[in-house]
Amino acid sequence: MAGVHADLNHAPPDHGRAFAIGIALNLGFVVVQAYYGWVSGSLALLADAAHNLGDVAALVLAWGAALAARLPGSLRRTWGWQRATLLAAFANAIALLVAMGVLGWEALQRLAAPQPVAATTVIVVAAIGIVVNGATALLFLRGRRRDLNVRAAFVHMVGDALVSLGVVVAGALTLLYGWTWVDPVAGLLISVVIVLGSWGLLRQATHLLFDGVPQGIDLREVERELAALPGVGAVSDLHVWATGTTHTVLSAHLVVPAGAPGDDFYRAAATRLHERFDIDHVTLQVTREAVPFACRASLRRGG
Repeated sequence: MAGVHADLNHAPPDHGRAFAIGIALNLGFVVVQAYYGWVSGSLALLADAAHNLGDVAALVLAWGAALAARLPGSLRRTWGWQRATLLAAFANAIALLVAMGVLGWEALQRLAAPQPVAATTVIVVAAIGIVVNGATALLFLRGRRRDLNVRAAFVHMVGDALVSLGVVVAGALTLLYGWTWVDPVAGLLISVVIVLGSWGLLRQATHLLFDGVPQGIDLREVERELAALPGVGAVSDLHVWATGTTHTVLSAHLVVPAGAPGDDFYRAAATRLHERFDIDHVTLQVTREAVPFACRASLRRGG
């Protein structure tokens, strides 16, 4: 029996500067929004301010988790603190869902008894929000593809920019036609949009926390890739999971009747899995014959 592992993962990219700038921009804008939302009596503006405050907390949490994920492993924590990034994404999604539930309820109450708002103030402040949120989203544009935390930050900022645009439209309709009901409706729509976006983030974070196969990886394709390696007769005990938002791990048992292959075999296998599936850490166990006691949690046919 032979086994080997290969780790092609590099240190996760450092998005510290992007997080710091994003936090500063949004925190300053939250203060402006909250003040003018209170003065103008705009629920839509207050809802957007509350959501932006949640995004500030989300950015702080995500940044902290990203820093923790860069800490080296130890004898007690061999993977280090990489899973902190998954916990941060999960916590952020829960916080957003709770906050939007409260704001949605308030919007329904305000809709039953609409109140006048300072439409001009709402339009100006929300227009500033489009610029602030759009600029923050651009900070995370390049890093959004592989890191769940960065993608969550990007989606939130783009969503905020669109929400601010909706507030501008609501303010303009109130100013032009005197429709006081538009503002609470806008606040309710904001809550619904954010809940829909947060639900997807929550599902993905929960999936990865329970060692689910990362999005974009077809386990059947991975199995076929391993089975196609030279000399491989069978593949079993195949597992693919994420230790964090940027690190994917694979372990598998390969039956090679000719016996344990050389180092080139393992290097080639790790390289192919990395290039095709973005898997960073590969551990392969090789035997001449099938192991009689396979892992019960291994891949099931048709499952």
